[in-house]
Amino acid sequence: MLMYDSVGPNPRVVRIFAAERGVELNRTKVDLRGGENRQSAYMAKNPSGQLPALELDNGMILAEITAICEYLDEIGPKGKSLIGATPEERAETRMWVRRIDLNILEPLANGFRFAEGLKLFESRIRTIPHAAVDFKTLAQEKLTWLNGLMDGREFVCGNRLTLADILLYVFLEFGASVGQPINPGNTNLVRMVEAMKARPSAAA
Repeated sequence: MLMYDSVGPNPRVVRIFAAERGVELNRTKVDLRGGENRQSAYMAKNPSGQLPALELDNGMILAEITAICEYLDEIGPKGKSLIGATPEERAETRMWVRRIDLNILEPLANGFRFAEGLKLFESRIRTIPHAAVDFKTLAQEKLTWLNGLMDGREFVCGNRLTLADILLYVFLEFGASVGQPINPGNTNLVRMVEAMKARPSAAA
Protein backbone atom coordinates (compact mmCIF):
# COMPACT_ATOMS: atom_id res chain seq x y z
CA MET A 1 0.00 0.00 0.00
CA LEU A 2 1.06 3.58 -0.62
CA MET A 3 -0.47 6.58 1.11
CA TYR A 4 -0.43 9.91 -0.69
CA ASP A 5 0.27 12.17 2.26
CA SER A 6 0.41 15.92 2.83
CA VAL A 7 0.03 18.67 5.38
CA GLY A 8 -3.38 19.27 6.90
CA PRO A 9 -5.79 17.50 9.24
CA ASN A 10 -7.20 14.88 6.87
CA PRO A 11 -3.93 13.03 6.24
CA ARG A 12 -3.10 13.30 9.92
CA VAL A 13 -6.33 11.49 10.82
CA VAL A 14 -5.23 8.54 8.67
CA ARG A 15 -1.69 8.54 10.05
CA ILE A 16 -2.92 8.51 13.66
CA PHE A 17 -5.56 5.89 12.92
CA ALA A 18 -2.99 3.62 11.26
CA ALA A 19 -0.61 4.07 14.19
CA GLU A 20 -3.35 3.22 16.71
CA ARG A 21 -4.45 0.26 14.60
CA GLY A 22 -0.94 -1.14 14.17
CA VAL A 23 -0.86 -0.82 10.38
CA GLU A 24 2.40 0.22 8.71
CA LEU A 25 1.95 2.65 5.83
CA ASN A 26 4.41 3.52 3.09
CA ARG A 27 3.92 7.21 2.34
CA THR A 28 4.79 9.69 -0.37
CA LYS A 29 4.37 13.44 0.06
CA VAL A 30 2.16 15.50 -2.24
CA ASP A 31 2.71 19.26 -2.25
CA LEU A 32 -0.77 20.52 -1.35
CA ARG A 33 0.31 24.12 -0.83
CA GLY A 34 1.95 24.14 -4.25
CA GLY A 35 -1.14 22.65 -5.88
CA GLU A 36 0.41 19.31 -6.87
CA ASN A 37 -2.83 17.61 -5.84
CA ARG A 38 -4.61 19.52 -8.63
CA GLN A 39 -2.15 18.45 -11.33
CA SER A 40 -3.08 15.81 -13.88
CA ALA A 41 -0.79 13.07 -12.48
CA TYR A 42 -2.47 13.09 -9.09
CA MET A 43 -5.96 13.82 -10.45
CA ALA A 44 -5.65 10.66 -12.55
CA LYS A 45 -5.40 8.73 -9.30
CA ASN A 46 -7.93 10.73 -7.27
CA PRO A 47 -10.25 12.82 -9.46
CA SER A 48 -11.49 14.79 -6.45
CA GLY A 49 -7.98 16.21 -6.11
CA GLN A 50 -8.12 15.80 -2.35
CA LEU A 51 -5.69 14.30 0.12
CA PRO A 52 -4.99 11.76 1.39
CA ALA A 53 -5.47 8.81 -0.92
CA LEU A 54 -4.45 5.20 -0.44
CA GLU A 55 -3.19 3.11 -3.35
CA LEU A 56 -3.69 -0.60 -2.69
CA ASP A 57 -1.34 -3.31 -3.93
CA ASN A 58 -3.81 -4.18 -6.72
CA GLY A 59 -3.77 -0.57 -7.98
CA MET A 60 -7.15 0.42 -6.54
CA ILE A 61 -7.27 3.94 -5.11
CA LEU A 62 -9.22 4.69 -1.94
CA ALA A 63 -10.02 8.28 -1.01
CA GLU A 64 -12.09 9.87 1.79
CA ILE A 65 -10.63 9.45 5.25
CA THR A 66 -13.50 7.46 6.74
CA ALA A 67 -13.33 4.91 3.89
CA ILE A 68 -9.55 4.65 4.21
CA CYS A 69 -9.72 4.23 7.99
CA GLU A 70 -12.44 1.59 7.80
CA TYR A 71 -10.34 -0.34 5.29
CA LEU A 72 -7.27 -0.14 7.53
CA ASP A 73 -9.40 -1.27 10.47
CA GLU A 74 -10.52 -4.34 8.56
CA ILE A 75 -7.05 -5.39 7.45
CA GLY A 76 -5.34 -4.59 10.76
CA PRO A 77 -4.50 -6.99 13.60
CA LYS A 78 -7.42 -8.71 15.25
CA GLY A 79 -8.78 -7.51 18.56
CA LYS A 80 -8.00 -3.79 18.26
CA SER A 81 -10.84 -2.47 16.11
CA LEU A 82 -11.34 1.29 16.22
CA ILE A 83 -14.73 0.94 14.53
CA GLY A 84 -16.26 -1.74 16.74
CA ALA A 85 -16.29 -5.42 17.59
CA THR A 86 -20.07 -5.89 17.31
CA PRO A 87 -22.79 -4.58 15.00
CA GLU A 88 -23.96 -2.27 17.78
CA GLU A 89 -20.48 -0.85 18.40
CA ARG A 90 -19.85 -0.31 14.70
CA ALA A 91 -23.20 1.44 14.30
CA GLU A 92 -22.49 3.67 17.30
CA THR A 93 -19.07 4.64 15.95
CA ARG A 94 -20.45 5.42 12.49
CA MET A 95 -23.28 7.46 14.00
CA TRP A 96 -20.82 9.65 15.90
CA VAL A 97 -18.38 9.89 13.00
CA ARG A 98 -21.17 11.26 10.82
CA ARG A 99 -22.45 13.66 13.49
CA ILE A 100 -18.97 15.00 14.18
CA ASP A 101 -18.05 15.20 10.51
CA LEU A 102 -21.18 17.06 9.39
CA ASN A 103 -21.87 19.22 12.43
CA ILE A 104 -18.37 20.12 13.64
CA LEU A 105 -15.58 19.31 11.20
CA GLU A 106 -17.16 20.64 8.02
CA PRO A 107 -18.20 24.01 9.45
CA LEU A 108 -14.86 24.33 11.26
CA ALA A 109 -12.93 23.59 8.06
CA ASN A 110 -15.09 25.88 5.95
CA GLY A 111 -14.69 28.65 8.51
CA PHE A 112 -10.96 28.35 7.89
CA ARG A 113 -11.18 27.96 4.10
CA PHE A 114 -13.36 31.05 3.77
CA ALA A 115 -11.28 33.25 6.11
CA GLU A 116 -7.70 32.51 7.19
CA GLY A 117 -7.21 30.02 4.33
CA LEU A 118 -8.98 32.08 1.69
CA LYS A 119 -5.87 32.91 -0.37
CA LEU A 120 -5.02 29.21 -0.66
CA PHE A 121 -8.53 28.01 -1.47
CA GLU A 122 -10.23 30.79 -3.47
CA SER A 123 -8.69 29.60 -6.75
CA ARG A 124 -9.41 25.92 -6.03
CA ILE A 125 -12.96 25.72 -4.68
CA ARG A 126 -16.04 27.90 -4.46
CA THR A 127 -15.54 30.01 -1.36
CA ILE A 128 -18.11 31.96 0.64
CA PRO A 129 -16.15 34.54 2.63
CA HIS A 130 -19.20 36.22 4.11
CA ALA A 131 -20.24 32.89 5.67
CA ALA A 132 -16.97 32.24 7.51
CA VAL A 133 -18.09 33.63 10.86
CA ASP A 134 -21.36 31.70 10.73
CA PHE A 135 -19.56 28.44 9.99
CA LYS A 136 -17.18 29.00 12.90
CA THR A 137 -20.13 29.75 15.18
CA LEU A 138 -21.95 26.58 14.08
CA ALA A 139 -18.89 24.48 14.90
CA GLN A 140 -18.55 26.04 18.36
CA GLU A 141 -22.24 25.53 19.14
CA LYS A 142 -22.04 21.84 18.28
CA LEU A 143 -18.82 21.43 20.24
CA THR A 144 -20.58 22.75 23.32
CA TRP A 145 -23.46 20.35 22.64
CA LEU A 146 -21.04 17.41 22.36
CA ASN A 147 -19.15 18.50 25.47
CA GLY A 148 -22.34 18.24 27.49
CA LEU A 149 -22.99 14.72 26.21
CA MET A 150 -19.50 13.56 27.22
CA ASP A 151 -20.05 13.92 30.96
CA GLY A 152 -18.78 10.70 32.53
CA ARG A 153 -17.33 9.42 29.25
CA GLU A 154 -13.66 8.87 28.54
CA PHE A 155 -14.26 8.90 24.80
CA VAL A 156 -17.10 9.86 22.46
CA CYS A 157 -18.36 6.26 22.48
CA GLY A 158 -17.97 5.71 26.20
CA ASN A 159 -14.85 3.84 27.26
CA ARG A 160 -13.57 2.78 23.83
CA LEU A 161 -11.29 4.77 21.56
CA THR A 162 -12.73 5.05 18.04
CA LEU A 163 -12.35 6.84 14.75
CA ALA A 164 -14.75 9.47 16.13
CA ASP A 165 -12.20 10.50 18.78
CA ILE A 166 -9.34 10.65 16.31
CA LEU A 167 -11.35 12.82 13.91
CA LEU A 168 -12.42 15.14 16.69
CA TYR A 169 -8.95 15.43 18.21
CA VAL A 170 -7.15 16.17 14.96
CA PHE A 171 -9.62 18.84 13.88
CA LEU A 172 -9.74 20.47 17.31
CA GLU A 173 -5.96 20.80 17.24
CA PHE A 174 -6.13 22.12 13.68
CA GLY A 175 -8.86 24.59 14.65
CA ALA A 176 -6.79 25.87 17.55
CA SER A 177 -3.90 26.52 15.14
CA VAL A 178 -6.05 28.61 12.75
CA GLY A 179 -7.92 30.86 15.14
CA GLN A 180 -10.68 28.51 16.34
CA PRO A 181 -9.53 27.42 19.81
CA ILE A 182 -11.52 25.16 22.09
CA ASN A 183 -13.75 27.05 24.50
CA PRO A 184 -12.01 26.38 27.85
CA GLY A 185 -15.46 25.97 29.37
CA ASN A 186 -15.86 22.77 27.35
CA THR A 187 -13.86 20.88 29.95
CA ASN A 188 -14.71 17.40 28.68
CA LEU A 189 -13.31 18.24 25.25
CA VAL A 190 -10.24 19.91 26.75
CA ARG A 191 -9.58 16.76 28.79
CA MET A 192 -10.08 14.51 25.76
CA VAL A 193 -7.66 16.56 23.64
CA GLU A 194 -4.99 16.42 26.34
CA ALA A 195 -5.44 12.67 26.69
CA MET A 196 -5.17 12.13 22.93
CA LYS A 197 -2.13 14.40 22.73
CA ALA A 198 -0.37 12.17 25.27
CA ARG A 199 -0.82 9.02 23.18
CA PRO A 200 2.21 7.92 21.11
CA SER A 201 0.07 7.97 17.96
CA ALA A 202 -0.26 11.76 18.20
CA ALA A 203 3.26 12.04 16.77
CA ALA A 204 2.26 10.25 13.55
